[in-house]
Amino acid sequence: QVHLVESGGGLVQPGGSLRLSCVASGFPFSEKTIMWYRQAPGKEREFVAWIGPSGTNTHYGDSAKGRFTLARDNAINTVYLQMNSLKLEDTAVYYCKLALSDSWGQGTQVTVSS
Repeated sequence: QVHLVESGGGLVQPGGSLRLSCVASGFPFSEKTIMWYRQAPGKEREFVAWIGPSGTNTHYGDSAKGRFTLARDNAINTVYLQMNSLKLEDTAVYYCKLALSDSWGQGTQVTVSS
C-alpha cells in the first residue's frame, strides 16, 4: 500500500525558508518520480515541481523556479523540497504525490506571514 507523509511546514516570515519532507513507503521508491503540489485557500491545486527517480532530473512550475529546490535520498525513501525567498502567496497546503498514480500525502501547511 502506497503511503506518503509530508512534514516540515510551519509559519515563516516573508523572505524566509522552509524545507519540506516527503517520506514514502509501499512501492519501489528509487524507481519512481515524486511530485509536489500545493493548494491555497479558495484556489485549485497547483503543480509545484517533480523529481525523477535518480534525482538528476527535476522540473519546476513557474511559481517555484529560482526559489525552490528538490532533492531526494533514495536510501531513506525521502524527497525534500527546499523553499527559499518565501512570499505571502506561497501560503498553501503542500502535498507530495507518486507520479502516474492517485496516491497523495495528507499535506503540510505552509503559512508565510509577517
